[in-house]
Amino acid sequence: MNKKITLAFKGMAMGIAEVIPGVSGGTIAFITGIYETLLDSIKSFGPDLLPVFKREGFGGVWEAVNGGFLVNLLLGMLIGVVVGVFGVSHILENYPIHLWAFFFGLIIASAVYIARQVEQWGLRQILCMVVGIAIAYYITVAAPATGNEALWFIFLSGTIAISALILPGISGSFILLLMGMYTIILPTVKETLQTFDPQGLLVMAIFGAGCITGLMTFSRVLSWTFKNFHDATMAALTGFMIGSLNKIWPWRKAVQGIDEEGNIVAITPDTEVDKILREVNLLPDAYALEVGEAYLPYAIALMLVGFISVFLLERIGEQGANAE
Repeated sequence: MNKKITLAFKGMAMGIAEVIPGVSGGTIAFITGIYETLLDSIKSFGPDLLPVFKREGFGGVWEAVNGGFLVNLLLGMLIGVVVGVFGVSHILENYPIHLWAFFFGLIIASAVYIARQVEQWGLRQILCMVVGIAIAYYITVAAPATGNEALWFIFLSGTIAISALILPGISGSFILLLMGMYTIILPTVKETLQTFDPQGLLVMAIFGAGCITGLMTFSRVLSWTFKNFHDATMAALTGFMIGSLNKIWPWRKAVQGIDEEGNIVAITPDTEVDKILREVNLLPDAYALEVGEAYLPYAIALMLVGFISVFLLERIGEQGANAE
């Protein structure tokens, strides 16, 4: 029971992280010690389950996909998403600097934690880390593309977004923004849930199929790289974490967003937007002059709290592994 509760709390932390733009639940999965188990469980879904079902029935399939693990984790994630939507979203709206400072410290410590998993640093590992930094940083500064309503592109966007979702340091929702699909997928989902429009249901089905395809494919790729190129993969993930720090710098000024009609607009003091697309980072003193109070002492304290939290989560992950 303690193992189930602990796993549910890890899932809850992942769910909360997914609500925060720019923060990946994959990061939480990694630092709590369940990342590779999660990948193995996801990749177990596929045609290979059919002969297992014929031989051993539902019980064999349940064991093959590590059903108990997935159910407890997903239940925790569901609770975390609800908590995030109603709790963390309120904090993000009213105390953004404090929340981003906490996550900034958490991501720094996560990068340190992942770097420690590299057994031997060499030229290959350093290059992989540099490439990871470059890719993640580019993603955080890239200008949003124009969306495409073609069904094949909707499928592709689902495949790519869900792949980013399970990659530490990369946010799936932010990838949708960069692909220009956020303004297409989100309004479609909202409207379809209210009207059950057939065209909207088709878009949701195609997007969902893309997500399932990406999840099953990318989980296999990541699992394979972990087993065959462990140090290079860890180094690249370290780079992803470092490169993503640009996205969660606490002192930022919004410059571009999406209005209620779904149009991309420049943000002025009088502009109201539903979603922020681009921001520029400022130093605390510049932020205080241009935007408002920088809350520097509180931000530094919360960075330290976030930093320490990672190693507390690591300890929880080690205790869970020892219990098994």
